[in-house]
Amino acid sequence: MTQWVLMLDVFQPTFQWIKDDYRSHSFRFAVELLAWAISIGCAITMAVTVPNPPLLALYPVWISGCAMYAWAAYTRKSFGMLVNYLLLVAIDMFGLFRMLTQ
Repeated sequence: MTQWVLMLDVFQPTFQWIKDDYRSHSFRFAVELLAWAISIGCAITMAVTVPNPPLLALYPVWISGCAMYAWAAYTRKSFGMLVNYLLLVAIDMFGLFRMLTQ
């Protein structure tokens, strides 16, 4: 029992940060949570379907998740994350375009 109490004490600042983040901008919190679920879902789908993943289905979903993350980064005023996710959107849109036109 004491170990659990200590664990909760260690993670209390993190739990508080999550609560504060949700309270300050609940819509952004939900968008980031959805984008995270999309990212994990795409990664699992890729891993399970190798060597022939369903890229035509995954690309638009992945691009949408990256665009959600880009919006969240913009609202957080996080330049590095914004540029990262905008670049991922651009690269993956290029890949999707190439796949559709070949």
